[in-house]
Amino acid sequence: MCANVIVAEDDEKQAELVRRYLEHEGHAVRVVGDGLAALAEVRHREPDLLVLDVMMPRADGLDVVRVLRAENREVPVLMLTARSTEDDLLLGLDLGADDYVTKPYSPRELMARVRTLLRRTRRVATDADPAADQVLTVGALMVDPVRHEVSVEGRFVECTPGEFRILAAMAAEPERVFSRQRLLEELHGFDRYISFRTVDVHIMNLRKKIEPAPRRPTRLLTVFGVGYKLTDPVRKASRASS
Repeated sequence: MCANVIVAEDDEKQAELVRRYLEHEGHAVRVVGDGLAALAEVRHREPDLLVLDVMMPRADGLDVVRVLRAENREVPVLMLTARSTEDDLLLGLDLGADDYVTKPYSPRELMARVRTLLRRTRRVATDADPAADQVLTVGALMVDPVRHEVSVEGRFVECTPGEFRILAAMAAEPERVFSRQRLLEELHGFDRYISFRTVDVHIMNLRKKIEPAPRRPTRLLTVFGVGYKLTDPVRKASRASS
């Protein structure tokens, strides 16, 4: 599973360590030392993975992710962060990072995260399931897995990669109740560092985007004590009146 990887890390010793471990596993690695250089390299090389430090000169890692997702670039991003508070980590995920490792970390753990992320993204890219070509429709909500587009009542909705993965999984099985653990696995795989609040934040943000009244959701519902489900409010109202 050789990949083209960009490592954005301003600490030269850390960058060299990461580079050596990645190259040992057969990956081609390009190292840069600041956020603007990371943006330039991603735009030029379109890598398979960006390993991105949060604290960097010229533009920090959060700004880099924000710009890349605003440009609709879907390169997987693994963030390296010394910020260990949950709010900081959730902000990175909310902006569109795919996973993170907190410093200090073991190189073996970092490589395991890299392998998992590359397997997951390549599995999505090479999925031969014919259903993947179908637009998923739940009432007025449409999710296009191929074009990575979401619309509701004809209005296009911008989603982060994490939000899109949650919505696509739920749209494929409307009315099914998804536990927080199941959605967490859909997002990042098993990860002992991420709490269920990660899922709750994504659900809250999705409601702001697809619900007429986010505080009174009719599409993306909470099933108390279990999790969440996606439903068609018009169909639900019709069943209730019959």
